[in-house]
Amino acid sequence: MKHYILTFLLLWSNLLLANDPIKITATVSRNPVGTGEQFEVSFTVNGNIEKFSPPDFRGFQVLGGPNQSSSVTSINGNTSMSMSLSYVLVAERTGDYTIGPAIIQANGKQLRSNSIRMKVVKGASLPQQGQSGTSGQPDPQVSQAAANVDISKRLFIRAVTNKSNVYQGEQLAVTYKLYTNIELVDNALDKLPDFNGFWSQEIKNNNPNVQWETEILNGTKYSVATLKQIILFPERSGKLTLDPLGMTFLVRVPVPSNDPFEMMFGGSYKDLKRKIKSQPVTINVKPLPEAGKPEGFQGAVGNYSMEAAVDRSELKANESLNYTIKISGSGNLKLLKAPELTLAADIEKYDPKVNDKITETISGVSGNRDFTYLLIPRHEGNYAVAPFKFSYFNPATQRYVTLNSKGFNLKVAKGAPGSNVTAYSGGQQDVKLLAKDIRYIKTDAPKLIRSGEGFNGSPLYYVLLGAGPVLFLFALGYRKWYRENNSDYIAVKSRNANKIANKHLANANKQLQSGDKKLFYEAIYKGLYGYLSDKLNIEAADLNKENITSQLKVKGVKDEFINQLSETIDLCEMARYAPVSGISEKEVFDKAKTIINEIETNA
Repeated sequence: MKHYILTFLLLWSNLLLANDPIKITATVSRNPVGTGEQFEVSFTVNGNIEKFSPPDFRGFQVLGGPNQSSSVTSINGNTSMSMSLSYVLVAERTGDYTIGPAIIQANGKQLRSNSIRMKVVKGASLPQQGQSGTSGQPDPQVSQAAANVDISKRLFIRAVTNKSNVYQGEQLAVTYKLYTNIELVDNALDKLPDFNGFWSQEIKNNNPNVQWETEILNGTKYSVATLKQIILFPERSGKLTLDPLGMTFLVRVPVPSNDPFEMMFGGSYKDLKRKIKSQPVTINVKPLPEAGKPEGFQGAVGNYSMEAAVDRSELKANESLNYTIKISGSGNLKLLKAPELTLAADIEKYDPKVNDKITETISGVSGNRDFTYLLIPRHEGNYAVAPFKFSYFNPATQRYVTLNSKGFNLKVAKGAPGSNVTAYSGGQQDVKLLAKDIRYIKTDAPKLIRSGEGFNGSPLYYVLLGAGPVLFLFALGYRKWYRENNSDYIAVKSRNANKIANKHLANANKQLQSGDKKLFYEAIYKGLYGYLSDKLNIEAADLNKENITSQLKVKGVKDEFINQLSETIDLCEMARYAPVSGISEKEVFDKAKTIINEIETNA
């Protein structure tokens, strides 16, 4: 199919351009340039290129290329076609240089482009290399080093904090963002950051899909995704460091190629594995001031308000009431300790129930925490519940604040004689009534069993007694078989490859039913590549058609199915960028299933 389409395009373009003279023009994106600055040189042809020979880029390093693009325009019935090949270069030294002509062969003729005189002035210093590029084809080591530098600028993680100078206990937020303008194939989380010295609370994201946004950073446009958002509370003062978040990505980068067939269909590419991590962030944590610190201060930091209430103020002895202290605001609410109450000796107090209504957002932690105490006056009389004091440090005003609740008067009447005693069961249970001091006498007849009529000594008893050793020996044998059958990791991975492929095919069938062609072809593509990676034990970075074909031939798969596999993968790759015709999605789905079944049968 690929060759048929290319042949059609070549014939069509030759007919369109039969009367137009073919010429090649060389241009540069900037002139003059500074040392260390990247620029682009382009060679544009108003027709098809049968053979292309780049010039000698002496005095420049080749960072990338050739990158191919083509366009077809039609104005008032006049159709024209052009093809462009470009290289990304960087100047090495100051001076005057000449980029020689590129040579092409088109319609059986050999043509040369114009030369370009370049002026290089002093600019940024270049990184040291073992040798500089001296020809149109860059040295592989230089190209690889340039690719590393380029990828590091096109894919990285930033840790962004809203504060870098805080007090101990003051909340701050950190957001880990992924910046990329390169194609990502796969990713995996390597290491979550360690927040040593912090109490952390991650902001939950209920959306399972990654939300991408566009952001311009230092003049470069990136697609940005938020990986994690975390609220932090420093637990000690000093210089505290937020450790990096690390991830591994599989990125797809173009590789140089002079094959016009490959350039017509997007060029060649290679999948590279890259480990990246964010830069550590240092937070300066100041200790809370000693001047003005209230007595009984328990470390609350933020901005708060307080309320106190009782659910009843008149009751009888041995009856219960609820005393609730509600602390609202923003700050380290989940670190607030239960208040210490001072009550009369005749009032029994139980540990409080804690009820939280807290919201975590990138702006911080806010809400309220309620402490509900169960109080039981044991004797009649009038009792006073003294006001409660709550102190906190406000980092905005850099001052301590003390809040006072209102007090309550309790009027306790004499309890009824012989009344039940109310008690608190503890934990999160409610109040319950204890029974009388003496339990009721049992009046029903006891159930008696004659000797020898029970389960002990029966045939079933001996059958179950003997079944234990038999089941134990069976379990030992099964464990031995399981270990031997799963000791070879590669074999296990190969056995399970079909299950993984079926999951992707099921997803593809779902997308086919919903009519989403792009996701359908993407699911077929991932299913085939994932299956072949596991089945043939080929790493994702080394998974290409040559390795797949050689491994399948070794395993005895017929050439017919290998060709079908190659055609299906090519079709899925093309469908990701442009609509396909001549074959239905149902036929592609059935062909993928047939290929997998054939490999399972023969490999």
